[in-house]
Amino acid sequence: MPSAEPSLALRARIPLAPLSTLGVGGEARWFVRAERLDDVVAAHRWCLERNVTMLVLGGGSNLVMADEGIDGLVLQIALRGVEFSAQGEETVLCARAGEPWDDVVAASVSRGLAGFECLSGIPGSVGGTPIQNVGAYGQEVSDTLDAVTVFDRQSGEIVSLSARACRFAYRKSRFKQDDAGRFIVCEVRCRLRPGPPTITYPDVITYLEQHATTSPRLADVRRAVLAIRRRKGMVVDPADPDTRSVGSFFMNPVVPVGVHARISAAYADGPVPGFALPSGEIKIPAAWLIEHAGLSRGDRCGRAAISSKHPLAIVNLGGATARDVLKLAVLVKRSVANRFGIWLHPEPVFAGFRHDADVEFLERAGGDRGG
Repeated sequence: MPSAEPSLALRARIPLAPLSTLGVGGEARWFVRAERLDDVVAAHRWCLERNVTMLVLGGGSNLVMADEGIDGLVLQIALRGVEFSAQGEETVLCARAGEPWDDVVAASVSRGLAGFECLSGIPGSVGGTPIQNVGAYGQEVSDTLDAVTVFDRQSGEIVSLSARACRFAYRKSRFKQDDAGRFIVCEVRCRLRPGPPTITYPDVITYLEQHATTSPRLADVRRAVLAIRRRKGMVVDPADPDTRSVGSFFMNPVVPVGVHARISAAYADGPVPGFALPSGEIKIPAAWLIEHAGLSRGDRCGRAAISSKHPLAIVNLGGATARDVLKLAVLVKRSVANRFGIWLHPEPVFAGFRHDADVEFLERAGGDRGG
């Protein structure tokens, strides 16, 4: 295999904390910014030739990087481009992986296309959305996604995967589970239609009612979601340390009906909230569990804290280390498990940690206890 090194703009010892929304992490031993598909292929070959590990970095919005840094190549995906094309009653949207996600949402809403309006304000880039199956306020990326163009590191080829092939579930996909690290997302293709906005979540309904919006348009729902997320500290604001986070640190646990009933029977201070799912299971708000497990907004470990705006966010108050974040997350998970018997599961990816006890605990499932 010929050397790919001459085609790569390699840099060494690049600080990673400024490249993530949480703002923690050490240096990348090697760093490449991929602005073309050829860069992605070349970076993969460079790593193969030298037996170097690779971390793929997008917008850095769902990532906790180790204080020790990444002892390998960090490949930042900067592929840009957005295209809308009409196909009958549908509009096909093709967006390259490096596009800022909220810019794509705004462009879709401005064209009167429904499907993304409730996903407004989510930080990060397009390439991260199918990995996490990003969702909020009643919508998920998988609702509209048609196909994903990826570089398959196993075969060394660029291929297209259908939505079915992505194996989407709640905040999950094959990219995050059994095929973690195999594929590099390069482009996302979605099918959108003109139509009414999705209005199912109480927060959105309440906001629209309070603002006397009786016939909400897509733009009204986008405005509502942005306002709600901003109030919860979930819209990144460089001037506000209470937004320096990965967003929601823990997923809302999905539990059997019996588990929800057990918790409700044991909790004497009022009803335990839950949302019935088509599967027959119950989704319990992780934020409620955290606040009722003896934790408070503002609780800290070092310079990491539970956000004063929303208990699901762990924020960097300035100068926090990754270890501060992990210790606080462990405290949150252990407190909820001890109080309710439910093991919360983290949303972000942990990178650069080797046989780390805190990370292993955070990623541990709770069996039939609802984690």
